[in-house]
Amino acid sequence: MTFSWDFPYPSRRMPVLARNAVATSQPLAAQAGLRMLLAGGNAVDAALAAAIALTVVEPTSNGIGSDAFAILWDGNALHGLNSSGRSPQAWSPQHFAGRPAMPALGWDTVTVPGAVAAWAALSDRFGKRPFAELFQPAIAYARGGFPVSPITARRWQQAQALYPHFAEINRTFFPGGRAPQPGELFRCPAQADTLAEIAASRGESFYRGPIARRMAACAAAEGGALTLDDLARHAADWVEPLAVEYRGVTLHEIPPNGQGIAALIALGVLRHFDLERFPVDSVDSIHLQIEAMKSAFADVFRQVADIDHMPMPPGDLLRADALATRAAAIRMDRTAAPPGPSPSGGGTVFLTAADESGMMVSFIQSNYMGFGSGVVVPGTGIALQNRGLGFVLENGHPNCVAGGKRPFHTIIPGFVTRDGRALMSFGVMGAHMQPQGHVQMMTRIFDYGQNPQTACDAPRWHVSADGSVQLEAGFAPAVAEGLRRRGHSVTTDAPESLFGGGQLIWRLADGYAAASDRRKDGQAVGF
Repeated sequence: MTFSWDFPYPSRRMPVLARNAVATSQPLAAQAGLRMLLAGGNAVDAALAAAIALTVVEPTSNGIGSDAFAILWDGNALHGLNSSGRSPQAWSPQHFAGRPAMPALGWDTVTVPGAVAAWAALSDRFGKRPFAELFQPAIAYARGGFPVSPITARRWQQAQALYPHFAEINRTFFPGGRAPQPGELFRCPAQADTLAEIAASRGESFYRGPIARRMAACAAAEGGALTLDDLARHAADWVEPLAVEYRGVTLHEIPPNGQGIAALIALGVLRHFDLERFPVDSVDSIHLQIEAMKSAFADVFRQVADIDHMPMPPGDLLRADALATRAAAIRMDRTAAPPGPSPSGGGTVFLTAADESGMMVSFIQSNYMGFGSGVVVPGTGIALQNRGLGFVLENGHPNCVAGGKRPFHTIIPGFVTRDGRALMSFGVMGAHMQPQGHVQMMTRIFDYGQNPQTACDAPRWHVSADGSVQLEAGFAPAVAEGLRRRGHSVTTDAPESLFGGGQLIWRLADGYAAASDRRKDGQAVGF
């Protein structure tokens, strides 16, 4: 296909065209990835160096205590990696008895962190550079300090109010009782020491050595359920991505426990409509996309869980007859019922890298809500994720909390192929914005011919679990009014952070076009 190189939306970015490329949500992390490419590394080395650096330079969205997922093209085939952690074996519905919902903070939200295992698994199987070399930029920023970027500083300041009762996170990340200002140098030597030990042990220390013992001891001292055995049991799983055909290309997503299948369902519904006959950013186009997304979420919130606990194979949700039935239920003149309750929260980094050999990587990691659970292991700089919030307490629900189980996960890397070959590596971070962002990138590029940077710059819509719709600034006023006439509850004053942040790399005939979202501090770089 040929897309337009017009740029009709307000933006602070232009695409980077190069034979090697990295796009991340923070410039120093993008440069860390670029350093690996310049040193002779491949796209996996670049992605990992960027991901490790992001734990230091954007701690408001991820950390050493994160989970991670990846989809990569090795030049010949596509591979998926699920390194989300499982709950402590001691968890059960009885452990949370008397609570109206899963807690949001504290040890009863902490699941085993999987990001470190993802770094090791990807490096072992596909990397070229020494594992320890990938950590050098991150360790230097943690030990010597880095100037905090503006949007990250804003998120840092907003996060402080969440953790007044967590002493260690305040000592580590809010020294002097405050968050750093834009441009202010921040150092975390404890992170540097931890990363150096992970590098030297290829991650073993984190799951079965001294770092693991420190995490388990902290849990025992503070009433947490996480044990050494829970940590030692963790493994990153290589998985076959799920896929759906759309407008001559194929979108690939990691199978559950993640919500990537929501994007596949929505596109499977939308392919029953001739979307391009409606103008881009029109009421008809946006209405159809929202209704397809609501239909997808309705199934996902009921069915998606740890794949070993789902009542049906995930592929059943993508059956042609099921998608056709959902499409037939959509009315152009009115909206349908809301999708229903969903897990909440968000705070994620997505990055992508590609090299001149043809390797492309889509990688995502997250602490879930900003810094995560509020638990920081003393002396380590490890902020532990609060992914346990993704469980529910409803008896009989496939996502009901239990021991040794993966929770419903919001973070999803995306990948597009055409005729069995890599075409685009991309993601849009931001809780339940993520599958919605994937759908919007797909429709803008493959229905409306927008280039990746334009698709990223364009205003976004967001549909919440209660069915309400938020429109980002940039849509014509008539769009909101038109949606309201069809029964949508529409607001136009939601914060920009609701609409996520995207990174995309598109394969050209000779090289790549890399795009980075204006809603984040990040950048695309290349050579």
